[in-house]
Amino acid sequence: MNSCLTLRRAQVNQKLRICSIDAKGELGRRIRDMGLIPGVELSVVGKAPLKDPVALRLRDFTLTLRNSEADHIVVEPVE
Repeated sequence: MNSCLTLRRAQVNQKLRICSIDAKGELGRRIRDMGLIPGVELSVVGKAPLKDPVALRLRDFTLTLRNSEADHIVVEPVE
């Protein structure tokens, strides 16, 4: 079984699958509204020089998240 990690700790160009979203309330709803739900596959396409924000590619669009948001998204590597 693959080990899960937070999205902030993922490497650039790494292919991932969302395991869970541990944000509650408004932040959790906003993350889910962006299409980040368990089971979705994505890849990290870039990180800013200071590592914040992180750019993701999922489905057919690119999305950027702050590290404070990425910390609530638990992912696992996809082979």
